[in-house]
Amino acid sequence: MTLTIEPLGHIHSPYQEKFSVPRQANLVTATSSKLVLCEPFNDLDMLAEIEQFSHLWLMFAFHQNIAAGWKAKVRPPRLGGNKKVGVLASRSSFRPNHLGLSLMELSHVERDTKSPTLHFRGGDLVNGTPIYDVKPYLPYSDSKPDALAGYAQQAPSVLLPVSFSPQAKQQSQTLALSEQQHLVIEQVLAQDPRPAYKQHKADDKEYGVALFDLNIRWKVNINPQGQQYITVMSVSYAT
Repeated sequence: MTLTIEPLGHIHSPYQEKFSVPRQANLVTATSSKLVLCEPFNDLDMLAEIEQFSHLWLMFAFHQNIAAGWKAKVRPPRLGGNKKVGVLASRSSFRPNHLGLSLMELSHVERDTKSPTLHFRGGDLVNGTPIYDVKPYLPYSDSKPDALAGYAQQAPSVLLPVSFSPQAKQQSQTLALSEQQHLVIEQVLAQDPRPAYKQHKADDKEYGVALFDLNIRWKVNINPQGQQYITVMSVSYAT
């Protein structure tokens, strides 16, 4: 049987590309995102009593990956990007049907009659992501502290320190970046968005991420003690 589904609405977030998106919704706490409902799903009755729930499950599509198709085996970042597992034993975006599931913390609801909006704290979805369903998170059934999680049993490794170069500091002042924007940049880069196989290694490459309407250039350095840290090299408006 073939099922045709339409998005309830789309996500608005600072993440303009998948490269910079945190791997879970609660890892970058300084940011926020929102789901704007569209016709014919902008009926305010759909949101009745939704504020009773602090967290919501969002079913979405990995829309930036659809053209690439799906893979039977993938390389999870948690395994260093080298070992393969079955795609159904991972949270990879290269999935059959291209569907994903994200747990989001609800901040507040904006009951506009044309474009009802759910506002969230944090988030791990690219700007423009289509959302196909929303369901309440139920702690008594959805939380299983004794569950086994295979290669992802433990939380991600330690965050990397982030600093701005003198040039990046000057550019940030010229662009009048807010304190929140600074914090989002720091929290996103601290996750080390590089491919997993490049993490924990010396790396001379300069990387770029698109956040808000900005292009952030950065690189990973190693101090005399052998510890990695990230330096923001430049900040400019995206072109």
